[in-house]
Amino acid sequence: MKKRAFLRRILTACALLAVSTSTFAEKLNIGITLQPYYSYVKAVVGDKAEIIPLVDAGFNPHNYLPQPNDLKRLNQMDVIVVNGIGHDDFALKVIQAAQRDDLVVIEANKEVPLLPAMGQSVGKGAVNPHTFVGLSTTIQKVYTIASELSRLDPENAAFYRKNARKYAKAFRLLKRDAMLSLGQLDTAGMKVATTHNAYGYILQEFGVDVAAVIEPAHGVEPSASQLQETIEKIRQSGIDVLFYELNMPNRFVDTIEEATGVQLYRFSHMTHGEYETNKVEVEMRENVATLIEAMKFVASKHAQEKA
Repeated sequence: MKKRAFLRRILTACALLAVSTSTFAEKLNIGITLQPYYSYVKAVVGDKAEIIPLVDAGFNPHNYLPQPNDLKRLNQMDVIVVNGIGHDDFALKVIQAAQRDDLVVIEANKEVPLLPAMGQSVGKGAVNPHTFVGLSTTIQKVYTIASELSRLDPENAAFYRKNARKYAKAFRLLKRDAMLSLGQLDTAGMKVATTHNAYGYILQEFGVDVAAVIEPAHGVEPSASQLQETIEKIRQSGIDVLFYELNMPNRFVDTIEEATGVQLYRFSHMTHGEYETNKVEVEMRENVATLIEAMKFVASKHAQEKA
């Protein structure tokens, strides 16, 4: 009797060990739609899950059309993290086509306060989908991702939440250091224009408003009449700085610079190039450094004008 009880305990222990080992070995397959989300998810999960980009690197999300391979990749995923408010509409079409009731979709922006979209081509009620070009928005999205993944994978929940806090801290420190470097700089009258409705989130964190968005749509150059209207608006509004996209050719920007004398600065859009672990952190630091440089330029310019 004692031997049978002992054997049962041994068999039970072996079964529990087998389940535990199986659970540990079966990693979540997490899909992502855009480069920033690769960085976010990798920061949260480390090596505890597999990350599968829906589309190969090098695509343009604004004009990408879903391909058969996208559906194949989607069928490998347990969960997919989406921007969900624009910029990855192609992914939502693939998800709809897959008709998978078991696929978990994490909407990273569901807790993010959204800005209205700006520009000549946006519809009524449209929101700015470029939350990945922002510090506080990035932090909120990473917390949302960690929270949702923790529900799906409770065994690693503490690990995910700890990593999310660590990632968030890096961005809070980045903003703090930027604010300290600005000191008592007076940029209250700073007026900026952008070539794309992408930078509102990072600009608002430093108290900078966008006075004009030039492109009628992303990647679409303005017509001659639209360009002339923009030049006149910049002249009349006293625009100090024009921000444009680092990885996109904007030939008309040179025309604007020559006609208005406005100072040019480039921001990374973060949705070009390879899927990289540190992409967001590296390019966010570069964007913040660019913004600080622009703000110091404007403060110096205004001080000279008052002298």
